[in-house]
Amino acid sequence: MPEQSQSVTEDRTAAAEAPPAGGVSRRALLGTAGATGLVLGAAGAGVGYAAAPAQAVPLSSVGSDRAMFHGKHQPGITEGLQARGHLVAFDLAAGAGRAEAAALLRRWSTTAERLMAGEPMTQDDTDVARDAGPSALTVTFGFGNSFFTRTGLEKQRPSSLDPLPDFSSDHLDRSRSNGDLWVQIGADDALVAFHALRAIQKDAGTAAKVRWQMNGFNRTPGATAHPMTARNLMGQLDGTRNPKPTDSDFDRRIFVPASGSSDPAWMANGSYAVVRRIRMLLDDWEKLSLAAQENVIGRKKSNGAPLTGGTETTAMDLEKARADGEYVVPINAHARITRPDQNGGAAILRRPFSYHDGIDADGTPDAGLLFVCWQADPLRGFVPLQRKLDRGDALSQYIRHEASGLFAVPGGAAAGEYVGQRLLEG
Repeated sequence: MPEQSQSVTEDRTAAAEAPPAGGVSRRALLGTAGATGLVLGAAGAGVGYAAAPAQAVPLSSVGSDRAMFHGKHQPGITEGLQARGHLVAFDLAAGAGRAEAAALLRRWSTTAERLMAGEPMTQDDTDVARDAGPSALTVTFGFGNSFFTRTGLEKQRPSSLDPLPDFSSDHLDRSRSNGDLWVQIGADDALVAFHALRAIQKDAGTAAKVRWQMNGFNRTPGATAHPMTARNLMGQLDGTRNPKPTDSDFDRRIFVPASGSSDPAWMANGSYAVVRRIRMLLDDWEKLSLAAQENVIGRKKSNGAPLTGGTETTAMDLEKARADGEYVVPINAHARITRPDQNGGAAILRRPFSYHDGIDADGTPDAGLLFVCWQADPLRGFVPLQRKLDRGDALSQYIRHEASGLFAVPGGAAAGEYVGQRLLEG
């Protein structure tokens, strides 16, 4: 579970004006949601706790946040963490090939564009999201290694999509790993996210069937007094060292360049998503003292500051020692092991969801992290970091990797295109 810094776009701008009497109409919402930028709108006001719905929060807040479907990159990569998420993998049906895959991606792209704009499906809409705005919905599509064999496109398969190596700490359920196609759905409203999930599943028709599905969540925008790095189910700030778009090397680390890459041309401006279902052994973790938990991570639980002092963004002093000669940040602390400068500059963009799938028969919670990380090349991003963690990370005894996938996520679709068109019609 490599640590890398602060979520790329955490800040959400609060709505500047209250709505006119009678609220905001759907037409007015979509007319003012904006046509530029990755996400438009604001965090919105809290409504308090009540048995019945409190006074309605206008759609000028969370509901009006909108991500754009068309662009250089697909949505769902650099946007801030969303409150609800679904990860779902599909396998093409027996006999389905390139033509069926192209028709499916065309349907999916049309549906994603409409739903991300806050519009219903063109037909047979379930009305689950009726009355809601876009709610920062994003839908992201990717291709697994097996997709290229199924469609006869082996020559277009990137070498970066070679299967991930086995790690000694893995306990993988193969039935919940990989897949021909991968879809990531995120939104700041649970019904909007579920509506998109059902639409994508219905659009698959007879061309593809669900291989696995995982459901996750994050903190709701506006739930904290100010924007901050998200916490995971261990209570730790998660993502403190994420690369930022303002970094001079951000694009080089996260996105496949349009030229000068060994990847095929259809992957220009795309990225690679590593997906891991990481179970947290919370009963064991919560038995540790606060000091012991902080030594496992190498950071203060309260504010994410390194144990060597400062704030969350203060550089960690790896050489600082205590009076007894031991390092202040233990030699096997998670934050020490995953630092880019300790791993040849390897960096990933974390964009995870937490999950809770109930209680096992023995009473232990089935909960943890749906880890999603992005990089231009997984062999230079995730793989070296995970290999290092696999050799001895203090956190490893409190987590278990139970499912895994690697997907090639092409660049964004231009206006009039569908995602993957340059691969499927090239």
